[in-house]
Amino acid sequence: MAAEGILLGMGNPLLDISAVVDEAFLSKYDIKLNNAILAEEKHVPMYEEMSTKYTVEYIAGGATQNSIRVAQWLLQKPGATSYMGCIGKDKFGEEMKRDAKLAGVTAHYYEDESAPTGTCAVCVVGGERSLIANLSAANCYKSEHLKRPENWALVEKAKYFYIAGFFLTVSPDSIQLVAEHAAANNKYFSMNLSAPFICEFFKDAQEKVFPYMDYVFGNETEARTFSKVHGWETDNVEEIAIKISQWPKASGTHKRITVITQGADPVVVAEDGKVKLFPVILLPKEKLVDTNGAGDAFVGGFLSQLVQEKSIEECVRAGNYAANVIIQRSGCTYPEKPDFS
Repeated sequence: MAAEGILLGMGNPLLDISAVVDEAFLSKYDIKLNNAILAEEKHVPMYEEMSTKYTVEYIAGGATQNSIRVAQWLLQKPGATSYMGCIGKDKFGEEMKRDAKLAGVTAHYYEDESAPTGTCAVCVVGGERSLIANLSAANCYKSEHLKRPENWALVEKAKYFYIAGFFLTVSPDSIQLVAEHAAANNKYFSMNLSAPFICEFFKDAQEKVFPYMDYVFGNETEARTFSKVHGWETDNVEEIAIKISQWPKASGTHKRITVITQGADPVVVAEDGKVKLFPVILLPKEKLVDTNGAGDAFVGGFLSQLVQEKSIEECVRAGNYAANVIIQRSGCTYPEKPDFS
């Protein structure tokens, strides 16, 4: 069984505002499917329009928080996971706290007085999703919160860390503190490429922390963007995964393993200069509800086995199981008990 607090996540807690929309809505707000972006001025009215024009669901989200909750669900041991991020002192923030508690996650939120809890518009067309995040309070996380004894205790207790690349836009210094702690204490530190814009516009911040990553997650689009940004001149996901795994490391204790998902195509795992491919569980199109949270769920499933020191094969199998469950439901939600053995 997993020890208490063995896995710690840090990221942007966002309330997903999810709706099935149409192509006209996407083009009106200049939104591309299967993308994730930060909201700009032009996107401000869309949140209101979504709630008046479409049937909207409110689901506790944010990439890292999704992964941690899925790992917690598969572990079925209250308090095996913990999470930190910033919320507002408002109704959505209270909802977030309630959700985390129900999920069995030990959440230490930093509560910001001035900004509302962050939201993320999830626009679904034909089962594919696009994410537009309005970070608000999530953008206000400070490393001072992390350094408080009651919060740093979560870092001390954890043996595995996971942070989505999105957090690079908020608190790179917090990420650095955790990454250095992991390297110094023979622990495991993992991150996600998260979105093309992170690889493109937060390249320096990403590169600074890259040497500390023991596990790097991402999807094929992000991997190809990463390759382009670094001038690797290859679009071959397997080659890119190997190159990522061979990036220099800050500590030689653990080798780096790269895990790239490709939607319905096999998962690519690169380690020791070699690639393994793992087929996903195929789903008939009519059973697909939406892909929101699929990548996060994969990571959560993977981590749930990693913290139990299972093989890479088992980690991927759990990742694929979790992603398969999540795409048959709205948002990153799951039934009460997992059916994974």
